[in-house]
Amino acid sequence: MKPGVKRLIFFASLFIIWEVVVLLIGWSPAVMPKPSNVAVALYQGFMDKTLLYDLGASFKRLGVGLFLALIIGTLLGIWLAKSKTADETVGTLVLALQSVPSIVWLPLAIIWFGFNETAIIFIVTLGGTLVMTINMRMGIKSVPPLYIKAASTMGASGVEMFWKIILPASVPYAVTGARLAWAFAWRALMAAELLSMGPGLGYTLKYAADFGQMSLVFGVIIIICVIGSVVDLVIFQRFEKNVIKRWGLDS
Repeated sequence: MKPGVKRLIFFASLFIIWEVVVLLIGWSPAVMPKPSNVAVALYQGFMDKTLLYDLGASFKRLGVGLFLALIIGTLLGIWLAKSKTADETVGTLVLALQSVPSIVWLPLAIIWFGFNETAIIFIVTLGGTLVMTINMRMGIKSVPPLYIKAASTMGASGVEMFWKIILPASVPYAVTGARLAWAFAWRALMAAELLSMGPGLGYTLKYAADFGQMSLVFGVIIIICVIGSVVDLVIFQRFEKNVIKRWGLDS
């Protein structure tokens, strides 16, 4: 049985069990809605285009923030890998900041940029930059010395060595870093939007919770989970597998 069919059967069974359990216990929709209630809330949200505007706003912020995170993280990772002094100083700071949840930076972002789009994009960028930096640094440092020695014997050195040997050899780590940067940036975006003025999925989640619309709350959570899973499975996992296969790293 294909993995996609297994997932479909699993989640269908999960929703059926959820529906039956809520009916048997008799929970109020204001406490625990049934999947059918959630489906109605999602239908209404898409019909009145509220969720469409939310998705557009969230993806716009994510696109800008993730793009900046990948560029900054790649350049910073290369710098740390090539400079021992930078690695021993800035590299230590990057590792320390990596343990700080992105939402912790939101108060500072609001003070620095105001309660606007820039503050949210800053949080998203920071969420993805650090993990991309660490993976890019590790990728360059993990290039087998044999590759460098072989290239040296053929006359490669300096910039040519970096562009033709070191950078291509670090691509598998860069792809993994991009995948993790996406996940961190997506979570950072949702956390930041919870305190935003909208639109956005996180804002609608907070709005629905404030007004006791639990069906919409569960609906937005499901949308967030589905987007995260689809992007990871359809785009990043496939791309990562192709890169690993291309470089002969699969078992």
